[in-house]
Amino acid sequence: MSILSELSIRFGAAFEAIGLDASYGEVAVARKPEFGDFQCNGALPSAKAAGRNPREIAQGVIDCVDGERLIGELSIAGPGFINIRVTNEALADWLDKLHDDDRVLVPKVSDPLNLIVDYGGPNVAKSMHVGHLRSTIIGNSLARLASFVGHDVTTDTHFGDWGTQMGIVLMAVKDQHPDLPYFDTTFEGEYPTQSPVTLEDLQVIYPEASQRNKTDADFTTAVAGATFELQQGRRGYRALWQHFVAVSLESQKQDFHALGVDFDLWYAESTVHDRIQPMIDDLVARGLARESRGALVVDVAEESDKAEIPPLLLSKSNGAYLYTSTDIGTVAMRVEDLHVDEIWYVVDGRQALHFEQVFRAAIKGGILPGSVHVEHLGFGTMNGPDGKPFQTRKGGVIRLAELIGMVQDAAMNELDNRDIASEYPEEERLEIARQVGLAALKYGDLINQRMTNYIFDLDRFTSFEGKTGPYLQYGAVRMGSLLSKAAEQGLTAGSAAAPTVEADRRLTLQMLRIPEIIERAYAIRAPNHIAEFAYELTADVNRFWEACHVLAETDVNQQASWLTSVEAAQKSLSLLLDLLGIEIPSRM
Repeated sequence: MSILSELSIRFGAAFEAIGLDASYGEVAVARKPEFGDFQCNGALPSAKAAGRNPREIAQGVIDCVDGERLIGELSIAGPGFINIRVTNEALADWLDKLHDDDRVLVPKVSDPLNLIVDYGGPNVAKSMHVGHLRSTIIGNSLARLASFVGHDVTTDTHFGDWGTQMGIVLMAVKDQHPDLPYFDTTFEGEYPTQSPVTLEDLQVIYPEASQRNKTDADFTTAVAGATFELQQGRRGYRALWQHFVAVSLESQKQDFHALGVDFDLWYAESTVHDRIQPMIDDLVARGLARESRGALVVDVAEESDKAEIPPLLLSKSNGAYLYTSTDIGTVAMRVEDLHVDEIWYVVDGRQALHFEQVFRAAIKGGILPGSVHVEHLGFGTMNGPDGKPFQTRKGGVIRLAELIGMVQDAAMNELDNRDIASEYPEEERLEIARQVGLAALKYGDLINQRMTNYIFDLDRFTSFEGKTGPYLQYGAVRMGSLLSKAAEQGLTAGSAAAPTVEADRRLTLQMLRIPEIIERAYAIRAPNHIAEFAYELTADVNRFWEACHVLAETDVNQQASWLTSVEAAQKSLSLLLDLLGIEIPSRM
């Protein structure tokens, strides 16, 4: 239980004692710390409901609340807001509890969900690029958060390997290498084990062929046919497609690994291929899918819609499947085989209509039962200085590996400029630069509200000042360094003492907010709350350093108490950074 929960219980009981609902006793962190540590604002809404004077209600609550040891001062402000100041002795007790708890007082959920977090979303024949960054960073943080609060989390990147782009690449390779056995319908031997193309080849082939598919009618027809035949199992196409998948997946696993991200499942659109036709046949047989200009669609509009929701396109006129059909098939697989309770799709906010259509069609078809909750967790774009999606100077899309290299180089420059780790071995300096660069990249993204577009600012993100990942890392390393020096001197943490220094008191109060911060971040799927709070906590630790000279303190009890504060702060910040996917260097 957190200190806020304890206070809310006591104030809830006081409201009940004067004949009002206990829910009015909810306590929050004070908006103006100069008036108190916490506040209870329930007198005003309860007065409206009960037809009573709010200040009288507030006074009645104060008269009835159990303040033993926990509550020091209570006062009424304005029309009935109750300001609460807790005792320093209570803060010492709570600091000891937090220090001794590996979860820093954050409880696990009582009823864990089987949750799938779907993010990343790479595609065959393409290197991961800057457009995959936000999904990966946000999705990984949300998966970590859900796991920490106690849910059974499975991560899946939902590899894109089954749509029109496969037909495009097949026909482009055929144009360049028509004599390959994959295109010979009479070939009956074993196909080569070595791919005839590399991922680098595919990245040249695909953009050119994709453009051609928009302008060359004959090529477009060939692509549609190849896509359909691949999905229907043409032997040569399947063999060549498997090469495309293998070379793409190898590269993309490397890119994810470079971001410090891995997945439990590497399922793809093709994973559910065998489910698609029976699913479509069932929807047609039940009158839920209808023909429209030769294609099959599902009507998903509802009378209550304020905006037009067009029918979901289930399959093309030639019978080829789309990613709408594979997405619905994936829902079916996750419900029937993986027995999910909840699915989060961390995908660009511009896909909101697609997911609304998919969810509605899956519900309408009985594929998505009411017991399973699905959410599309959209996000905005990472933009360049011009306010447009981030690109190379030539206007091309930046590969993810290039972007990671950029931030790591910038991090190394910042280390050099600040003379940080200059005496360390080169291998260790490179590792620190890697960790700092990734922290800069991740924190620069996660500090923003999910749906907000933001400007990628390399210099600002890699700075060791302000709201940046390197600033937080340096704060965590500094705490570790102090604790190491204390250990070398034979100093150990001890029972927390009632704080006598305001910076010490403020740091304890800040750490005691962590359960509610994590609870809120989970509830609204918002890692930015954790990122913001991690900065506030680090800033309070820095104020603590200025006022409390731990190693120089001569009062051994005070020194031991302050070491407890530092250990608790280090544990707290380490947890918060881990939830953001940020590593802490062992030293700097």
